[in-house]
Amino acid sequence: MAFSNILQLGIKELRSLLRDPVLMVFIVYAFSLSIYAGATAMIDSLNNAPIAIVDDDRSPLSMRIVDAFYPPYFLPPVLIEYHEIDARMDMGIDTFALHIPANFQRDLLAGHQPAIQLNIDATRMGQAFTGNSYVQSIVSSEIDAFMQRHRQESVRPVDLVLRAKFNPELNSQWFGAVMELINNITMLSIILTGAALIREREHGTLEHLLVMPVTPFEIMTSKVFAMALVVITATSLSLWLVVQTWLSVPIQGSVWLFLLGTLFHLFATTSLGIFLGTV
Repeated sequence: MAFSNILQLGIKELRSLLRDPVLMVFIVYAFSLSIYAGATAMIDSLNNAPIAIVDDDRSPLSMRIVDAFYPPYFLPPVLIEYHEIDARMDMGIDTFALHIPANFQRDLLAGHQPAIQLNIDATRMGQAFTGNSYVQSIVSSEIDAFMQRHRQESVRPVDLVLRAKFNPELNSQWFGAVMELINNITMLSIILTGAALIREREHGTLEHLLVMPVTPFEIMTSKVFAMALVVITATSLSLWLVVQTWLSVPIQGSVWLFLLGTLFHLFATTSLGIFLGTV
């Protein structure tokens, strides 16, 4: 009898959810566009950053530095004049502008310490923070190689071999897609269960349920069961259509094990939504 009551109340919750267009749109967004945006919006690695170079030296060293910037980290450098730097950055054309002064190679070979100016558009915070170290490393390595006439290979006493498990390419999109999916599972399970209880209070049907021949345990369990079913179904579809198909994230592990772990996670989060809905 108790199982039948839970099943019937759960079906009632699913029908109530289907009649709520706002929550339905929110669920679709959370398990589709939100995951795509979370995986692609904040990219940790530098990718095709636009860079301009003012080469006032026109020496073999300066040309070597210009040729060192290439995809996928940077777009092919654009050679400009010094007075164009500010205007191009104001228009958002360049993220980096490197100025190699005149007589740079001559001063370097003479033992002086000439300076190279690097201008950064800090409004593009992600690329600016990461690209700063990239530019410094590239320029320094090219200068060292030019001064030594060959690339110095340091002999290390220990050869450290790095192997990245689960994400061998260290692709931030792969990590971001799965993490955004897990975050949305947590958020939606709490919101949907709390909204189901709040909906009963707003419509004045909670008192009707309490006087029906059902126990409070059956009422709460039906809401947890119904909303957990919605979230686990949306998670399965999102993992297949968005993560694997749209974002091309290879899933090598067991999907069924992931969904089983999701069920255990939903037991805690949907219960939390019930307590929040009663506040």
